[in-house]
Amino acid sequence: MVMAAGLGKRMRPLTASQPKPMVRVAGKPLIDHTLDRLAEAGIERAVVNVHYYADTLEAHLKERARPAVTISDERDELLDTGGGMKKALPHLPDPFFCLNSDSIWLDGPRNAFADLSDRWNPEEMDALLLVVPHARASNFRGLGDFHMDPNGRLKWRLPARIAPFIYTGIQLVSHRFLHDAPEGRFGTKELWKRTLAEGRLFGTSFTGRWFEVGTPQAIGPTEEALQSG
Repeated sequence: MVMAAGLGKRMRPLTASQPKPMVRVAGKPLIDHTLDRLAEAGIERAVVNVHYYADTLEAHLKERARPAVTISDERDELLDTGGGMKKALPHLPDPFFCLNSDSIWLDGPRNAFADLSDRWNPEEMDALLLVVPHARASNFRGLGDFHMDPNGRLKWRLPARIAPFIYTGIQLVSHRFLHDAPEGRFGTKELWKRTLAEGRLFGTSFTGRWFEVGTPQAIGPTEEALQSG
């Protein structure tokens, strides 16, 4: 699943007349960077949720052959990441990859999806997050998101402290991750809290380079890095 329904407020003014997934980086829309990587990994079908400038995004996605795109329509109500995932669940396999539509990365020795798939263990996990250390996170200016023990179990960053790992916006999750999920609009973080408390939230460290592209100021440095490889 590719999350593409948000309002893109941090990307203004570029999102004043288009959805954030259609903002171009290195000559193509953000969402095409994500979908192209899915196609390269052999993933044949993707579910994309739409809300803001939904018609524009849906018309663009109809032109794609690989992966084949199913639209999860949130025109009537923006459901946030958790609610969007729950709405799309009937169209998703178990487990499934879930990505933000502004995820841009350069793979290391292995591709990101292989890293997640090989680490996945349904007996002990409900969600497996791809995380990256600060040294391989470009344009990121935050404090980090998680600590991770040697077995991959995650723990939240403490308030006003630095955590060594940043969530890349890419995860592999099971349908069980959404058990007893609330109705309507809610964020994925609510599900992470419960899954962490149950000891079933894990991470794996990305071996490549990840780019945060949340603001217009991040586009130029990202393009330069992509051009240099």
